[in-house]
Amino acid sequence: MNIKLQKSSLHKQSNLAITGSKSESNRLLLLQALYSNISIANISNSDDATLMQKALKSPDRIKDIHHAGTAMRFLTAYYATQNGEEITLTGSSRMQERPIKILVDALRQLGADIQYTNNEGYPPLQIKGQKLQASEVTLAANVSSQYISALLLIAPTLENGLTLTLDGKITSVPYIKMTLSLLDELGVSTNFDGNTIKVAQFEATQEAKKFTVESDWSSASYFYSLIALSKIGTTIELSSYKQNSLQGDSCLAEIYTKFGVETTFGKHTITLTKKQEATQKTIKLDLKNAPDIAQTIAVTAFGLKLSCEMIGLHTLKIKETDRLVALKVELEKLGATVDITEESLYLHETSAINENISIETYKDHRMAMAFAPLGLRVPLQIEKADVVSKSFPDFWKDLEKIGLVVKEI
Repeated sequence: MNIKLQKSSLHKQSNLAITGSKSESNRLLLLQALYSNISIANISNSDDATLMQKALKSPDRIKDIHHAGTAMRFLTAYYATQNGEEITLTGSSRMQERPIKILVDALRQLGADIQYTNNEGYPPLQIKGQKLQASEVTLAANVSSQYISALLLIAPTLENGLTLTLDGKITSVPYIKMTLSLLDELGVSTNFDGNTIKVAQFEATQEAKKFTVESDWSSASYFYSLIALSKIGTTIELSSYKQNSLQGDSCLAEIYTKFGVETTFGKHTITLTKKQEATQKTIKLDLKNAPDIAQTIAVTAFGLKLSCEMIGLHTLKIKETDRLVALKVELEKLGATVDITEESLYLHETSAINENISIETYKDHRMAMAFAPLGLRVPLQIEKADVVSKSFPDFWKDLEKIGLVVKEI
């Protein structure tokens, strides 16, 4: 499915309910598989969360999680601990190009039996679940937080818990803290001191425990972009959000003040308002704790004809696509000049935006959604736009609700 966005404008005031965070949902789904007394409300309706649920419930020995990277990492750790189970964990062709050796090596340190069925260091994986005896492991500190969280989520089931040492400068700290906060809420004893994380062994009680998933801040990023590109005074209310969020991408509220967007917190809502035009000509950000919003920010800056410098983006190279390369290619089709390194992106100030450009999405949901707000400035086309189902199935319908003209072609 391709989408045509006609140049349009937002309604003066709108409100939307956003699906639950897939980051929180997948963490809680894994904990629910380990501790059956857990119930979960407002689970994400994203493909990632749906595939995670399907894999956990399916009796099949082959678990295919398609493009769901979080599910691949979390389920690798989960099935390594399931004594007596033997499964093959696989995914899409792109998933089989995404490295997982760091996590497999760490699990092997704990005693896991995991073999590669094709290329060394990459899925598919053959996993023979067993009781893991060791309780200490060391990882490079700058790896994806999903590797770290995968280990922390299974840690309470280990006989002696887990002591995880992170070697070097830690990245994506908020996502590590999200995992630890959910464990704390469950009743697990955790400690994060310097570069050492300790998680104690935990036996579930019979008492039922209910978790409610906060709506997804990554999904909110596209509406921040839309407001930034709109007229002063335009507002959108989004639910359900909280000011003391566990999600790293909640830094959007502060970042988008640079683009003239004010965030007002209600009881379970945020209201985004365009208060003024951007006050800076160059936006400089370190996104090591929230790399997933880099695409949205780059497109926002381009749409406002600002320059933008972002660092801390090294994990974007191994996502659904190489997001730094993809951003450079698609922005330059629109008339931008972009420089990238292995971990940074610099967008030069642009004087004009090319119209009626077709944006390739590279099987990456964030590429489709990040470029959509440019429909407020120029007509453009989004190729294979249904890829948004990975994290935000209702995205195009929600854009229509708030005033964009969206046509399937």
